[in-house]
Amino acid sequence: MKSNILDALQIVAVTFVFSAIMMPIMKRVANHIGAVDIPRKEEGHRHIHKKTIPKLGALGIYLSFLFGYMLFGQQSIQMNSILIGSFIMILTGIVDDIKPIRAYQKLLGQLAAAAVIVFYGGILLNNVTAFGFSVNFGIFAYPLTLIFIVGCCNIINLIDGLDGLSGGVCTIFYLTIGIIGFYQARSGSLVMILTFIMLGSTLGFLLHNFYPAKIFAGDCATFEGFIIAIITLLEFKGAALTSLFVPLLILGIPILDTAFAIIRRMLKKQPIFSADKQHLHHQLLGMNFSQRTTVLIIYGMNILFALASILYTIKDPKLGKIVYIIIFIIVLWFVLHTSIISDKSPKLTKKIERKLMIKPKKKQKKKSKKK
Repeated sequence: MKSNILDALQIVAVTFVFSAIMMPIMKRVANHIGAVDIPRKEEGHRHIHKKTIPKLGALGIYLSFLFGYMLFGQQSIQMNSILIGSFIMILTGIVDDIKPIRAYQKLLGQLAAAAVIVFYGGILLNNVTAFGFSVNFGIFAYPLTLIFIVGCCNIINLIDGLDGLSGGVCTIFYLTIGIIGFYQARSGSLVMILTFIMLGSTLGFLLHNFYPAKIFAGDCATFEGFIIAIITLLEFKGAALTSLFVPLLILGIPILDTAFAIIRRMLKKQPIFSADKQHLHHQLLGMNFSQRTTVLIIYGMNILFALASILYTIKDPKLGKIVYIIIFIIVLWFVLHTSIISDKSPKLTKKIERKLMIKPKKKQKKKSKKK
């Protein structure tokens, strides 16, 4: 056990140092090729920063990932598919960071990367078994897995709206998976090696990306979501429903934020991929929290999901369920008191609260009797 922990720490330390060293180089490259984020104030743009920031931070994470694989990885067909797919993913992101491409073009790149994982690597979401029922997806496992991978890519990309936000959320995910993997004695598996390589690589990026950020992940951030999808699929063994949903619940906040964005845009009859300023972090900023505080609050929410997942998996399932329910109540309260889904939500909530409020009875003044 002790040697396994030391091996994991070595992987994290080496990739962290390499990633941290690569980020200043990535900044120079980004500035040289024009892969920079210029703040704009036009309607539809979500920029919060006020100065031009170089992108390609996720390219630095990718290079650190490759370096970690060369030192600690093991060759296999699955790993080959991950290397090929991640190259397609990062290449699509670089092109988009230099000169923005259309949504369908990005989607084609993401689908190509996912197809390599599914058809060459054979990493599939085949079936789900839970509560005595079993569902075998059969041939539908292929399109479902493609949708799942592409969905994870875009979830991480969508939450990348504040300094250190996506990097921190991904770090919490990798750390939680690592803790669960240690408890289940799977420290030498492919999924654990991937997890610790990505943990160190993302921490090295976060060193330069936390507020005030010196570099952004850019659209290459889809690479992080790509690897998270693969780790989740490798964690899923088909034996229990929870084995699939525990990794997903660690990403509870970005998944919910994406779901709220889709519902919000559908209600407003807007394109699903259109940008707006109603995301979770925008709501918190609207409550007069600073950027740093907003990010830390979202970290805290994600840590709650992570703790619930750890409790459910390795300690006490009942306690884990209780924590999940508490988080759900907090999220529901937040939805009803903000405009994260609809502008009418806070107005309607205030109206209901006013109706439910019990007004104190007015004391009647006694008429003084004249003597």
